[in-house]
Amino acid sequence: MPSINPLAIDDTRWKQRNAWLSTDPEIRLHYIDCPPPDNQTPKGTLLLIHGFPQTSYQFRHVITPLADAGYRVIVPDYRGAGDSSKPASGYTKIVMAKDLLGLVRDILGIKAKIHLVGHDIGGMIAHAYASQYPDYVASVVWGECPLPGTSAYEQTKNTMGMFHFTFQAVPDLPEALVSGRERIYLKHFFERLCLNTAAISRQDLDQYTMSYSQPGALRCGFEIYRAFEKDKEENESWVREAGKCMVPAMGLSGDKSALEKLAEEMVGEVYENFEVGTVEDSGHWIAEENPEDFVRKVVRFVGKYASA
Repeated sequence: MPSINPLAIDDTRWKQRNAWLSTDPEIRLHYIDCPPPDNQTPKGTLLLIHGFPQTSYQFRHVITPLADAGYRVIVPDYRGAGDSSKPASGYTKIVMAKDLLGLVRDILGIKAKIHLVGHDIGGMIAHAYASQYPDYVASVVWGECPLPGTSAYEQTKNTMGMFHFTFQAVPDLPEALVSGRERIYLKHFFERLCLNTAAISRQDLDQYTMSYSQPGALRCGFEIYRAFEKDKEENESWVREAGKCMVPAMGLSGDKSALEKLAEEMVGEVYENFEVGTVEDSGHWIAEENPEDFVRKVVRFVGKYASA
């Protein structure tokens, strides 16, 4: 069972860095880089990709435990979020995935295949990365998102539970209504989608509120949703032209999440070799609600495809 008390975070091995991508315009990505312990045989690299309305901070409880299992753990703020730059465009998931490919291969010089772990919007980006660059991916874990281009997306995008898909896609109005009320807006999602109510503390909400109160942050977050229909076209095109993605995949959901029942069909529509898993005693925010089981499920799956 997840603890109701805040978990201690060992960040002694973390390096927090900025990287500047050779893009037009130039993109700055903030990221955390945590190596495995010196006494561990390296097993590969994990790239953790956060969701909305979150940042790399969402993985604070799992970075070091995943590294302790033998992995180098890279955790960026994707473009427009956290401490990364806030460009005016480039929020289709294929563009956001290309940013992360540049970080991994060009900036960090990691040429071996990596393991992708994406949650929520990060799951959509992880799927784009695996589909476009399968030769660079050993495995992919993603979930807690109705992927544009799948039946799960069509079934849920206009439902009350996904009201923000429509609201945040409206030009300009969401920024005008939410600006200055970021804490109220973000708190709604954390409370509504959470099983373990101790998972997101007041201090955690403060952190996310600060991130999304930065100039441009709301606009960037909403642009991600405005790109969904383009993402749908691209996802459908990839399957139609190249077939299902052949990268080994796991759809990972909270066992009490409303999206859990859609996971198997959704992942099966776009992956040939896949399984589904659940994080126990968790709603949507799986890495925060039950970090121990999140780590356990990720390590078990990627371990099947790990190599130094």
